[in-house]
Amino acid sequence: MNFSTITIAGSGVLGSQIAYQTAFKGFDVTVYDINDEALEKAKERIEKLKERYQEDLGASEQAVNNAYNRIAFQSDLAKAVSDADLVIEAIPEVVKIKTEFYNELGKVAPHRTVFATNSSTLLPSQFAEATGRPEKFLALHFANEIWINNTAEIMKHPGTDNDVFDEVSQFAKAIGMVALPLHKEQPGYILNSLLVPLLDAAELLLSKEVADVETIDKTWMIATGAPKGPFAILDVVGITTSYNIVNAKAEATGNEEFKKLANLLKTEYIDKGKLGTATGEGFYKYPNPSFEEPDFLKN
Repeated sequence: MNFSTITIAGSGVLGSQIAYQTAFKGFDVTVYDINDEALEKAKERIEKLKERYQEDLGASEQAVNNAYNRIAFQSDLAKAVSDADLVIEAIPEVVKIKTEFYNELGKVAPHRTVFATNSSTLLPSQFAEATGRPEKFLALHFANEIWINNTAEIMKHPGTDNDVFDEVSQFAKAIGMVALPLHKEQPGYILNSLLVPLLDAAELLLSKEVADVETIDKTWMIATGAPKGPFAILDVVGITTSYNIVNAKAEATGNEEFKKLANLLKTEYIDKGKLGTATGEGFYKYPNPSFEEPDFLKN
């Protein structure tokens, strides 16, 4: 594995986590986003991660500061990838946006550079042609809070070179992940093939006014022993990501329930700035959300 310089394209919740985890494990990282405003928000997100690494991993102050100092921020794509061995794309779950991004990335990245998408639900074969280098393209999917939930699902498409697949698997291990190889394309990989139906079902129960957020989460937590319910998970994932997935389903299927749910997420949460843990409020308020209260499961 010859990767040493990594670019993360997209500085949202997960993009920022991937960047910091990669830098924490000793790699030089450049974070790319479309403008300086987005990058300033990324700097704030990553600064907050330093405290989490100290709390959750027992990392020293020097270690977390050294990691941050290995990260550069860039809003010019050509400059951001000029020396990249690997580009990990973590931009919105919208086919048009990703396709346009890969068309541009393929023109400005060095020929040796490998591209990986962190898409949660879309397939690498949907974008392979747009990259201009399908043999050097695959999916590399992380879970939220990756320093704790350290899964890395590596999924090839039919045109991915096996050596590239192996290299990216080695890279995943090098940044502290458990590498989980998928040898055949599957929408949602393993994790989201299991998780997304749960989250959809919970959101539809809310949209149909069957039960409220706390009751749905409480039911799941008590019945399964899970530490978090689906809405607590959605707050970590980010409600914008959930909206993009639900809206895409609504447009693709014409399903009225998904249309209603997409509208609920937009008007009651996104438009009001309730995007999840990143903004301090989503389905719950943070810090100290109600599902963490000692009596949450008793009443």
